[in-house]
Amino acid sequence: MSSTRRFTTGLLQPGWRESHRAIDGVTLHVVDAGPVDGPVVILLHGFPEFWWAWRYQIDPLAEAGYRVIVPDMRGYGESDPPQDVASYTLDTLVADVVALADAYGAERIHLVGHDWGAVIGWWLAARHPDRLRRVVLMAGPHPDVLAKQALTHPTQALRSAYVAFFQLPLLPETALGSFDFLSLRTMMQASGRSDTFEPGALDHYVEAWRHSGSLTGMLNYYRALPLRFAGGTPARISPATLILWGSDDRFLELHVAEASLDLCDTGRLQVLEGASHWLHLEQPERVASVVSGWLATT
Repeated sequence: MSSTRRFTTGLLQPGWRESHRAIDGVTLHVVDAGPVDGPVVILLHGFPEFWWAWRYQIDPLAEAGYRVIVPDMRGYGESDPPQDVASYTLDTLVADVVALADAYGAERIHLVGHDWGAVIGWWLAARHPDRLRRVVLMAGPHPDVLAKQALTHPTQALRSAYVAFFQLPLLPETALGSFDFLSLRTMMQASGRSDTFEPGALDHYVEAWRHSGSLTGMLNYYRALPLRFAGGTPARISPATLILWGSDDRFLELHVAEASLDLCDTGRLQVLEGASHWLHLEQPERVASVVSGWLATT
């Protein structure tokens, strides 16, 4: 048993189940909780987290009666990390989620995503609206929105400059991985509040990043962006969608959320005052309550 495996298992709480699912040619590590016959809600983490990003929301949603499915996305944690960029296109990432829902026998799901998990959620809602019930997307833009917003808002372009750096081969891995992932840990700490990450939390993230091939897999999400054709009319979103945004997000300005909301047939934007990009960690009880309330709305 690998050290990563022991590390992952050590984070499980009572009632949380762990499995590995063969999905679209890769094996995804999945944690789930709640009644096996409950309505399925899939929680998608973002960069550079892993399934444990949702540690504060799993139990509240399970106690509300949902079967909570929380994968390590491909490239992350204990899931397989393909090394080729083409394995991380948005359509491929969306297909992973659809296949995961199929693996659990769920024709329709609720979806909650943060950061890259939200970007995937937006595209899933655009491509497969019939597979979704209700959607919550946090701190992540509709994929047809961000480039235009960066072009028209220079300050957003500056905030997104790291995306261009991540396109480079090898150098980002060296920069982020050096000195036991010092720059990646520093980025997370600097972009949140002083109490965003509890003592020892970033050590768990480092253990996940150490998984062989994961850092390249994580960066390939960004490197695959140029492979996507982004022309034409922006895709509209028909499932009922709640957008959650931190007022103090250092990566994404509020106009990005507002432009994303404009593409929703049935949508609502809620700004959490005093929260950063890591709103699910900083205001965990509020986020869990808001998510549960949105999903329960008929």
